[in-house]
Amino acid sequence: MANPEALYPAGSVRALLRTELLTPATRAVIETRLQPAEEKAPEFFSVDEFRTLTSACARLLPTSSPLTAKQAAHAVDTRLANGHCDGWRYDTLPPDGDAYRKGLRALDENARLDGFAHFGTVPAARQDQLLAAVARGESKDGAWNGLDGKRFFEELLAEISECYMSDPFVQEQIGYAGMADAAGWQRIGLDEREVWEPAERETSFTAPAVLPPLVNQRDHAEPVMRHWSDTEIVDAVVIGTGAGGGPLLARLAQAGLKIVALEAGKFCNPARDFATDERAQRDLFWNDERLSAGRDPIPFGNNNSGIGVGGSTLHYTAYTPRPQPDDFRLHSEFGVGVDWPFGYEELEPYYDELEAFLGVSGPTHYPWGPPRRRGYPLAPLPLNSAAQLMQRACRKLGIRTSAAPNAALSAPYYQPAVGWRPACTNRGFCQSGCSTGAKASVDVTFIPVALQAGAELRPETFATQIERHSSGRVSAVVYVQDGKEHRQRCRNVFLCAGAIETPRLLLMNGLANENGQAGRNFMAHTGAQIWARFDEETRPFKGIPGGLISEDTHRPNDADFAGGYLLQSIGVMPVTYASQLARSGRGLFGDALGEHLLGYNHFAGINILGECLPSPENFVELSDEPDVRGFPKPRIHFSAGENERRLSAHADRLMREIWEEAGGQDLWAFPRFAHIIGTCRMGRDGESAVVDSDGRCFGIDGLFICDHSIFPSALAANPALTIMALSLRTADQFLNDTRRTKT
Repeated sequence: MANPEALYPAGSVRALLRTELLTPATRAVIETRLQPAEEKAPEFFSVDEFRTLTSACARLLPTSSPLTAKQAAHAVDTRLANGHCDGWRYDTLPPDGDAYRKGLRALDENARLDGFAHFGTVPAARQDQLLAAVARGESKDGAWNGLDGKRFFEELLAEISECYMSDPFVQEQIGYAGMADAAGWQRIGLDEREVWEPAERETSFTAPAVLPPLVNQRDHAEPVMRHWSDTEIVDAVVIGTGAGGGPLLARLAQAGLKIVALEAGKFCNPARDFATDERAQRDLFWNDERLSAGRDPIPFGNNNSGIGVGGSTLHYTAYTPRPQPDDFRLHSEFGVGVDWPFGYEELEPYYDELEAFLGVSGPTHYPWGPPRRRGYPLAPLPLNSAAQLMQRACRKLGIRTSAAPNAALSAPYYQPAVGWRPACTNRGFCQSGCSTGAKASVDVTFIPVALQAGAELRPETFATQIERHSSGRVSAVVYVQDGKEHRQRCRNVFLCAGAIETPRLLLMNGLANENGQAGRNFMAHTGAQIWARFDEETRPFKGIPGGLISEDTHRPNDADFAGGYLLQSIGVMPVTYASQLARSGRGLFGDALGEHLLGYNHFAGINILGECLPSPENFVELSDEPDVRGFPKPRIHFSAGENERRLSAHADRLMREIWEEAGGQDLWAFPRFAHIIGTCRMGRDGESAVVDSDGRCFGIDGLFICDHSIFPSALAANPALTIMALSLRTADQFLNDTRRTKT
């Protein structure tokens, strides 16, 4: 291995490739990107369309870009030819490929209206003017024929920006070397360790032999599991293996029940299969296209939707604050929204259990909420640069802060029935899949427990029907695997597919919707971000993304809105940062974009996570457009209400004040709504809710829902811990009812 001191501070990707600091999966991705561009004809676009796309890419990319316009255009062409998308599109745009073709024709028509043959023949300065007009929504109507040019430009710029920041030579330019593997991360940073990073250990952590292969070994036999035949009547089928399905699956299996779990995505070994590369990890997100409608259409995919064994926990940031008791009493406190059918005290023992099982790292004293019955099992993770900048500014402004609770290990941790998991290496790659097992995603925590207890897991299966007996009780689940239809007989079904796929399956089957509530009251947390540039280097890719928290804004004294929000520092990977910048409305492209992105290592962010009121105006419905499987695509309507707008404005002012106090410059906002919540509300009666307080669907024996779709309100806290707590509670209530029935 090359001397680490020879690698840093240059930190070049080519230098890394000459060492053992990259995993095989990561090395394969980078080496492929470094291959000379192949001269080939476009697969999706016509020659004329590709010519115009290449001309547009030449203006969107910085002139100094190592990535050529033709390479960027080929990346778009290849994606469309392969039918890949990023999990959603604006309802105002036609299907992805059609939108590109219409948009490129419109650019050519803009050129003809200016007296030129096509966009590629327009002088560069005028090309920039035409693109800037499209970005502002001011393009000539005669050229665009009703196509939403502003949205088209946003999507084109985002895709090209992502391609740009994924290029290894661009990553060299911006000083990003975060693709080194867990062991290599410490070695490569020996001479430039941040002040907040823990000291180098004398010896690397070696996992004991009892550690499950899923966590730490790259070459392993696939886990042995029990298999039930389709004709056998199992006790339950669990649909979805994320934060809702995973804990429940483990609990029911440990009770000795015959359980089959269906998961639409793959069962990956993170250490072997995950590349430390953002674009290579896009398969962790739900990429089937969803239609996003309303005044504030929600981006899906990597923003909030996961697929694979572990669901969205594969890419969550592991931020696990508890909601506060008054979050469950929104209507009682403010006269808006609805109350939960039970309170905080009902979930408190499950929060305790989860924090201990997952190995949550957090402070000894947490300043907000009710007194804790036990402390966090591990000390907090170190505060990265963004967290320290925010902490110092908040101290001057009189805002209390604390190290945040995170379900990522600050030290090696023994997890009952699972084994040892290694400590976090502070690479900050949480949102694209943790390859070490330090982050407590469901695949390395509850799934090993479930398999050990006898559950069967069927990955890459897509549930399409829930069948019932003539009595009305559920009797089977129909699913598709490898293009073939199967039917698993069962006594109970637990639907844990999330706040979009759960109501979609109900609506496709005409189930649990006699009151018209399935799919209604869709919510998305207010999640605005403010970014600022600092003179000092921040390296936003290092450390746990959400290191610092403040809940002083949980119920602000000067609020003109119901509910509240929390503040958190945030880190970000380069591709995600470029994509958000493209969608921020700033309209930066070309050299202006390149100049901004060259400062990537000097930016830091603050994020809010706040209340969103349920509204009948926000809902999930079935569209008349089929997906790749032939089923109706879901269309999600979302428009922020006055309460969300006031809350976001309050937070915007405060976050700007914090960053200005910290010395931040070039502040910019990314308006954002995070997480997907509601759509199958839990309540006390079947007139206004879909399920009761135990997750049972009203009017359908044997059908349960156990995910964030049943949240009656959003809660001013990240949802993962509460989803898991509800999952365990639902399992326990079901087991208690089953025991009572048998006796």
